[in-house]
Amino acid sequence: MKKIFLVSLISLLTFDGAHAAGAWWEHDTICRLSPSNCYATMGAGYFFDTTDPASWDITSNCWGKKYICADALKNTTGSDSVPMGRAEIADASRINSDFDINVLNGDCFGVRKTSSGGAMASVNGNFVRVWCAGILDNPDDEYLENGEITSGVQPTCTQLATNGYVGIQNGKCFGKHYDESQYAIQCDGETPTLIVLNGADPTGVSSNANIKTQADADNWFNKMHTIATGKQQ
Repeated sequence: MKKIFLVSLISLLTFDGAHAAGAWWEHDTICRLSPSNCYATMGAGYFFDTTDPASWDITSNCWGKKYICADALKNTTGSDSVPMGRAEIADASRINSDFDINVLNGDCFGVRKTSSGGAMASVNGNFVRVWCAGILDNPDDEYLENGEITSGVQPTCTQLATNGYVGIQNGKCFGKHYDESQYAIQCDGETPTLIVLNGADPTGVSSNANIKTQADADNWFNKMHTIATGKQQ
């Protein structure tokens, strides 16, 4: 008898409470964005407009997309960025792996990956040298913060030497220029050799060598080479 009374009392309270506050099925469902599926934080580089159907991410079932820079996309034409949902971005066939799409680049995401403090940049899956401004002259070259890169054939030692350059790192880019009246550059394949002329010092320290002719330069270079290799007696 006590059990029956207790059950009746609970049922009565539940029924009255539902009418007083409204039954659970009469309330709006409270939803929270899942960061793993939706972009919970919006701002620069994101497309969020509940009045525009293009802002709806149909795969993730939520509003908001991320603008991906045109250069960071494969098989695209034009220079406009593209709003994309998480599933689209996760599709490797659409994203250029040379770009980091987690870095904001103005009003879209996607900057070219770099290393060595920006002196190397990813091109076609490989890191190539970023050449100091003025070394490359191909109109298809790409300009980065620290210099230029080319997706084509890299300049050879001989090509660089013709213009007085050596392909060594020069700060945050490659290519150091030497005054052709003071230095000569010889290439053994892709290995450059700097020949000091007229008493110039490649380290920037004044030399006491009295070099006036090419023969003097050759003798001085041989002497430096001997000292550098530790063969001096």
